[in-house]
Amino acid sequence: PAGRPREAAAEGKGGRGGRRGWGEGEGRPPKERKEEGSRRGERGRQRGRARGGAAPTPHGGGGGGGGGAGAAGRPAERGGAAGAAGPGAAGAAAAGGLGCGDLSLATGVSVLGWGFTKVVARAALAGGGAVALKSVHGAGREVRQCVLRYGAPAGCRRLAAYKLLKEVTLLQRLRHPGIVQLHGQCYDNSGDPEIRVTAMLELGSPLEMIQLLQTPWEERFKICLSLVKLLFYLAHSPLGSIVLLDFQPRQFVMVDGNLKVTDMDDASTEELSCKEDKDCTLDFPTKSFPLKCSAVGKCEGINEKKNLFNAYRYFFTYLLPHSAPPALRPFLGDILNATGDLRYGINETLKAFEKVLHLYKSGLYLQKRPLLLKDYISLKGFRTVEGEDYKCWPSYSHLGCLLSVHSAEEAAAICNSQSQCQSFIVTQRRTWTGELGQLIRKETQEK
Repeated sequence: PAGRPREAAAEGKGGRGGRRGWGEGEGRPPKERKEEGSRRGERGRQRGRARGGAAPTPHGGGGGGGGGAGAAGRPAERGGAAGAAGPGAAGAAAAGGLGCGDLSLATGVSVLGWGFTKVVARAALAGGGAVALKSVHGAGREVRQCVLRYGAPAGCRRLAAYKLLKEVTLLQRLRHPGIVQLHGQCYDNSGDPEIRVTAMLELGSPLEMIQLLQTPWEERFKICLSLVKLLFYLAHSPLGSIVLLDFQPRQFVMVDGNLKVTDMDDASTEELSCKEDKDCTLDFPTKSFPLKCSAVGKCEGINEKKNLFNAYRYFFTYLLPHSAPPALRPFLGDILNATGDLRYGINETLKAFEKVLHLYKSGLYLQKRPLLLKDYISLKGFRTVEGEDYKCWPSYSHLGCLLSVHSAEEAAAICNSQSQCQSFIVTQRRTWTGELGQLIRKETQEK
C-alpha cells in the first residue's frame, strides 16, 4: 500500500554506568512468524510437487463456511474456503481460468471442512500450486432438511448446486482484494451429483480471533481497515448495495496476511421493502436501530448499516482498542462509538480509518514527546540474536520483544519506559504501513 511503512527495531536497556545503546543492524522478524512461515512452506511444497513429491497435507483453508479448518476433516461453519493460490492456479486464472480439465488432473485432494450446504477440499494442481475446491455437501443440513420436507433427493441437491452457482456468479462479477478470488469452475453433469458443480478458489487459512488478539495492534488495525474497505465496496458495488446475511468471523479467511470474505452465497442485493418508517427497524440481539423508509419504498441504507454494525460487534470491539498507541485511542474511541450507534455510515467510517492511518504512518501521533534518543549511544553493525531477549506482548516474535516503531526516537521512548530494556537494535525490516519506520526488539544483553 502507498504510504510510509514502518521500520523495524530490536530494543532492550543496556550499557554500563547508566549509558544506553542503540544499534543499526540487519535483524528481521523471526522465522516463526506464521504468515512468512506458511508462505515458505507452501513454496517448498510446490517445489516438491514439481519434482514429483508427495501431495502436501492441508495447512488451512475455509470450510463449508468462511472459517475453514486447520486439519483435514475438521468441521467448519457454513460457507467457502479461500486463501493464496499457487503460481499454477494464478497463471491459469490469468489465462482465462481453471476448468474441468485442470480439476481432473488435480491430486492430493483432502477435505478441509464443511458446512450446511457445501464441502471444501484442498487440491494440488498439476502445474504446481493449490486451490480450494467447493462443492455441494450432500449430507449437509440444508440438503437433509430439504429431503425430509420434499422427499426429492436429486432436486434438493440441485437446489444446493444452484446456491453454489449463485456464489460463482457473484465472484465473477465482484472483484475486490477483500473478496476471495475465483480461479475457475467445472460443470459436469456426467459425474457424481454432489460434484457436478465445483468452484476452484484461492486457498487460505481460517480466521482465528484468539490468535489475532495476540498480534501487534498494527496488524489488527490492518485487518479492520481491510474490512472497512470491503464494506465500502459492497455498499457501492456494480450490483448495488450488498449485504452479507451470514456475517461472522468464520466467513473470512487470511490470505498472505490479508483478510478476505470467502462465503458469498448468502450475499443479497435486496433491500427491505417498506411503507413507512416503522417498517424499517434494524434488529440485533442487543440493539435496535430505526431507519427511514425512502420514497421508493425501501429502507434507506439498511444493507450498508447491517454490514457495518456486524463489523463493529465482531471485529472492531475486539481488535481496535487493545494496546493501541495512546495518542490514537481517542480517535479509535470515536470510531467505536459512532459505528456502535450507527451514527457513521460506511463513507464516514472509511474516512475516520484513513485519518488514523495517516496519523500513524506520518508519526504525527508522536508529537509533544520528550526527546530521549540523545541519551543513547549509536553502535553500528549489530544483529539480533534469537533467545537472548526478554519477552513482551504483543510482539512480532514469540522468542523476544519485536515491535514496530516510526523512528529510533520512538524506539528510545519505548526502551526508556521498560525497566528490562538495556538497548535496542534498529533493523531494516519494514511493516505494511510505509517507507520509514522500524521494528524494535528489546534485548537484555549489554552491547
